[in-house]
Amino acid sequence: MDNNMIEDKNQITDSNQLGIFKHYFNQFKVGTLLNRSGIIKTKGLSPLCIFSILFNLAFVRKNLYEGVVKNKKVVMEKDVAYNFLNSPTYNWRRFTLLLFSRIYVVISNLLDNSSEEVLVLDDSPYDRSRSKKVELLSRVYDHSTKKYIKGFRMLTLGWSDGNSFLGIDFALLSSAKEKNRYNEISSKIDKRTCGYKRRQEAIMKSTEIIEPMIKRALDIGVRVKHIVMDSWFSMPCLISLISKHIHVICMMKDNPTWKYIYDGKNLRVSDIYKKLKKKRGKAKIKASVLVRLPNGEKVKIIFVPGDKQRGWLALLSTDLTPPDEEIVRLYGKRWDIEVFFKMCKQHLKLVKEIQIRNYDGLIGHTSMVLARYNILSLFQRQHIDQRFFGDLFRACNEEMVNISFFEALKRIMQLAIAGLHRAYALSEEIIQ
Repeated sequence: MDNNMIEDKNQITDSNQLGIFKHYFNQFKVGTLLNRSGIIKTKGLSPLCIFSILFNLAFVRKNLYEGVVKNKKVVMEKDVAYNFLNSPTYNWRRFTLLLFSRIYVVISNLLDNSSEEVLVLDDSPYDRSRSKKVELLSRVYDHSTKKYIKGFRMLTLGWSDGNSFLGIDFALLSSAKEKNRYNEISSKIDKRTCGYKRRQEAIMKSTEIIEPMIKRALDIGVRVKHIVMDSWFSMPCLISLISKHIHVICMMKDNPTWKYIYDGKNLRVSDIYKKLKKKRGKAKIKASVLVRLPNGEKVKIIFVPGDKQRGWLALLSTDLTPPDEEIVRLYGKRWDIEVFFKMCKQHLKLVKEIQIRNYDGLIGHTSMVLARYNILSLFQRQHIDQRFFGDLFRACNEEMVNISFFEALKRIMQLAIAGLHRAYALSEEIIQ
């Protein structure tokens, strides 16, 4: 972003901040990526200029109103920003995928072992509780608080190697049930635009969206073998669908209707656990067993210590070759997406930066937040990974230590303890 775009230098908390982002914008040819995504403008400020101003708002600690509307020294009017975000013809998904692919190439070239790479799938509430007229606003269930809120579910697919996390794709989901939607799709939207397609996607079930998201990620050249998921996505039918494209590692939910074939019988997870011989003492793996999904596909279930009520947690893997400890370690990388959601909401202003009612505007702004996080993730990697300094350092320094089995188990325990805090009013002493 050029210095003449924002003339009030008091907004800039770091004198080198704009220079850093300008370097990345030039390196990844962000202007070209915007153009390839149909984000073009025939008059006035260029899309790159508008994108740069909006991109930097989070780093100068201003929201859209403070940084653009009230700030007379910014060479952009309020309507320009809203028109830029609200356009239904702009393909923000293509832009997100293109920018990710260029950052991914830079980081993946440092890795010697592609088996350390995983896809991570999860969702998080996009809270708009104070809103009334936001397009497709709906009543959605927040798994962490066990309550319904007004807003959306942000279904996100990311990439991790245990050290860095990059957002690949997302969908802002309303509700598939009409009775849960406060507002419907605007009648003014052109049904030929990509904006209308995103709206149709918003009212689909998440299980119908996950497979296309994974296929898009694999089509742009991500070289992963596994996808890790939370227990909310562990239904056998979804696992069977995803495993056609990539191996699945997920936490299991002890749902009475989700059955697995073991010893010739259809059993739920807790019933399988009761039939197994467990390792005594403080074993890191309590038990593991091969079972079959309802479609006949063979999978491995691994039981580890955790969950104060049951005393165990179960992981499922469609890849039967890795040792049990390796599967637990790979699942531990799912924690990275929790950090991603927290960073986006608390520091990159995912929800609070702009109070926009148009669904296209929500998609455009969320895509910008993903771009911020991915560039920051690369920036951090460049400053902690000595392999960025060249072949000499690559030859003389050991590869960055990846997440250990103990650290993976620790992260799983942290998730379980956090769940106990939310679900039950227990003291810290009882939980410990």
